[in-house]
Amino acid sequence: MSEAIITPKREKYNLFTRIFARIWAIWGVITFAFTFLIIFLPSMATKLVKDPKGMWWFILVSKAWNATWLYLILSPLKVYGKEHFKKGNTYIVTANHNAMLDVPLLCPFVPGPNQTIAKDSFAKVPIFGWFYARGSVLVNRDSVASRKKSFDLMKASLNKGFHMCIFPEGTRNKTDLPMAKFQDGAFKLSRDTKTPIIPCVILGTKKACPIHETLFLLPAKLEMHFLPPIEPEDLTIEALKLKVYTTMVDFYVNNS
Repeated sequence: MSEAIITPKREKYNLFTRIFARIWAIWGVITFAFTFLIIFLPSMATKLVKDPKGMWWFILVSKAWNATWLYLILSPLKVYGKEHFKKGNTYIVTANHNAMLDVPLLCPFVPGPNQTIAKDSFAKVPIFGWFYARGSVLVNRDSVASRKKSFDLMKASLNKGFHMCIFPEGTRNKTDLPMAKFQDGAFKLSRDTKTPIIPCVILGTKKACPIHETLFLLPAKLEMHFLPPIEPEDLTIEALKLKVYTTMVDFYVNNS
């Protein structure tokens, strides 16, 4: 699981594609903002409903918003493996992270109420920050105290009946590997709470929104694959991390 140093090879695009992708990215930003303003008040109204039902409604509104936005940018999403979520159980969902486009996909399309671990700096963005904070456990990664508090809050979220969604790579994959090295947090949380992990492999976002391009978006078919749960059992954190990493990389390599 060692992380490679060299960055991914840059895709070569012709001039027409580059012009179109930047125009399409502007369309994506405009439609994202416009549709967000439509769902903002309904999403905030879910705070009036006691959790976990309130969070269930929040995720439902978020799903409707993001499904509409993906339709507008011609990037339909297909979700597979929802049957792995058993009613009454909570899970830790670990997803790969290739592009910014992964972020609006993960939580809205996870079955049931859920939250994600997220940087607290985004919560300071006017208006959008309130929405962002509603669906997140916030953390300042530079603060040891904040990381400890966020870990306790993730445990509390699981106790409320929420799934916890985590990008174990920590940030977008900038290596030449299918997935970057996983961090320990998701696997320590699984071990401490005896919560099974559902690996989630996202496909297509790397093509739609390549990491080395700025203001660049292409229509693409997107897929989310929820894989069978992995129990922490008596595995060490390192062994559990390796098992999940291998499972996700094998699926990614064989299906991308």
